[in-house]
Amino acid sequence: MTTLPPQRSRRNFLQLTALIPALAATKCSKPATETDLVPFGATDLRVSRLCQGTAFRQIDRAPDAPAGQAILRRCLDLGVNFFDSSNAYGWGGAEMALGKAIHGHPRDKLVICTKVHPASKPAGDEPSKPLEFTREFAFQECEASLKRLGTDYVDLYLLHNPDELTLIEQVADTMDALVKSGKVRYWGLSNHTSAAVRQAIEHAGDSGQSGPAGLQHYFNIIGRQSPEQTVPSLEQELFPLIRQHKLGLQAFSPLAAGELAPGKKAEPGSPLENVLKVMDEVAGDLHATRPQIAIAWVLTHPEVTSALAGAEKPEHVEDNVAGSRLAVPAEALAALNAASDAYMQAMPGA
Repeated sequence: MTTLPPQRSRRNFLQLTALIPALAATKCSKPATETDLVPFGATDLRVSRLCQGTAFRQIDRAPDAPAGQAILRRCLDLGVNFFDSSNAYGWGGAEMALGKAIHGHPRDKLVICTKVHPASKPAGDEPSKPLEFTREFAFQECEASLKRLGTDYVDLYLLHNPDELTLIEQVADTMDALVKSGKVRYWGLSNHTSAAVRQAIEHAGDSGQSGPAGLQHYFNIIGRQSPEQTVPSLEQELFPLIRQHKLGLQAFSPLAAGELAPGKKAEPGSPLENVLKVMDEVAGDLHATRPQIAIAWVLTHPEVTSALAGAEKPEHVEDNVAGSRLAVPAEALAALNAASDAYMQAMPGA
């Protein structure tokens, strides 16, 4: 056992135990290698710990928008091979942008996930309307996504949101048909309850069909349930299913929709202020940044395959990739967990 000299402070200790990641944390410029990739659940997909999303809340989702292309290409430069999109992000614009960015890159080296939102595209003053997830609708939307992405298959196809009009068993049947067609390699569910996930798994097993291979859910240090409370406790309800059935998990919004962003302040004395304080203390100890700590915390959970982040600038990509490679020492993790627990216990309904 290594004994630290008496003059070593807590900060010295934390820096030593995360020395290599800490040195690279401020700016990540070293591309990932094959050894940095991990299996996505029980599939043969090997993915980067960081998954880049294309929701692009603050920038143009159009395929010719230079900002989005710069972000996606920086991801590729740094070895990020996992990308997420949806037919509803810019109603096709984000998929086209992703397709343009990956054009010319070896397809078998990339893992492309897109989602199907069971709703109509808004038209004029008419809002989006829920649609039944029929086989005809699913195939039509999948084929449109493939065309926009410029590929003949997607590695992972998710139902974006729960479909209140269609039985989950029918959803599973339709997704299996897409897999059998060769348009989709694996399928999964996004923002679904543990009951729905379990039903889909059981139905697929009983029917001898392909079951869900992965999930996508909101999860971060101050959000361990979905924003709409549809999944009261991801850890208590879905994590056991993930472990039991070896499902992959994309944990989205590691920065809690900007609540954990650099420079973000909280009301004095609030649970959030304490979380931010502890995150900043740990970040200082490890020569890291707050976003890096946010992503690293998410990835300390073995149930999480990749943190799904939405960089809005190329430098955000560097920050996020560095966070995905940052090891959090046990003492620092205990402090972060305690702050997270206190925050969650202070929330209404806790």
